[in-house]
Amino acid sequence: MNYEEPFSGLLQRIAAALDRLAPPQGQMPAFDACDAFVWQTDGDVFLPVDSVNRVPLKLLMGIESVRDRLMANTERFARGLPANNALLWGARGMGKSSLVKAVHAEVAAALKAGGSDSNFDLKLIEIHREDIASLPRCLASLRASPHRFIVFCDDLSFEGDDTSYKSLKAVLEGGIEGRPPNVVFYATSNRRHLMPRDMAENERSTAINPSEGAEEKVSLSDRFGLWLGFHNCSQDEYLAMVRGYAEFFQLDIDGDKLEAEALEWSAGRGARSGRVAWQYIQDLAGRLGAQITL
Repeated sequence: MNYEEPFSGLLQRIAAALDRLAPPQGQMPAFDACDAFVWQTDGDVFLPVDSVNRVPLKLLMGIESVRDRLMANTERFARGLPANNALLWGARGMGKSSLVKAVHAEVAAALKAGGSDSNFDLKLIEIHREDIASLPRCLASLRASPHRFIVFCDDLSFEGDDTSYKSLKAVLEGGIEGRPPNVVFYATSNRRHLMPRDMAENERSTAINPSEGAEEKVSLSDRFGLWLGFHNCSQDEYLAMVRGYAEFFQLDIDGDKLEAEALEWSAGRGARSGRVAWQYIQDLAGRLGAQITL
């Protein structure tokens, strides 16, 4: 008895069933569904984010200068005008990633409200640091879309023998295709040049010409036309953040007591920043039995 033909037919039916169940590869996602997505390399898909974890722009205090520059760059991009990739670097907890998300929300809302006569929306795409090598595939999927995209990578940096930064350089500027005209790349980092100092020193020591190592180090950050530095805040700026949060959420506490507690909280953390101010407000709201929602 010949079992080969029935067995082959069974395998074909199983393969066809699996094809129907599997998500299509490289299919143009439904970008109209929402305003934010997360890029996933498993299947090269864009996962929609229905509710973005963001802080209102007016609550980001002490960073007015960089806020205005990033807002202006994003507004130009949303209007179809030339705009730069942006690197937000500096002190931790000072609102770098919060600013990117808040600016996107403000500009996207203005676009929808009639701030532009274009028929596209401004979308936010997050790509994780560990997936940065897949950025060319991500951008290729966005190139044909009518929408405009901010591709955002939080806490971008490179360590040791990680060479993915070299492919990132070509994607941002200098590659044969270049960055799609409907995409701008925003990244946050604690490092101005995205690499640790010892990595740059190793490059310099092994280069035939020591200056070549330094050039290799800074050539990646040079791909970002807009550098926005974030620095540790002063005590007055920290207290202004705390008062702003308390007023916004209508927390019932005496002003002097609020400042005294906030200073004690920052002393316990050994730092003053927007993140520390927010963590204190969460603690205060919990003690007062108040709900705080953004």
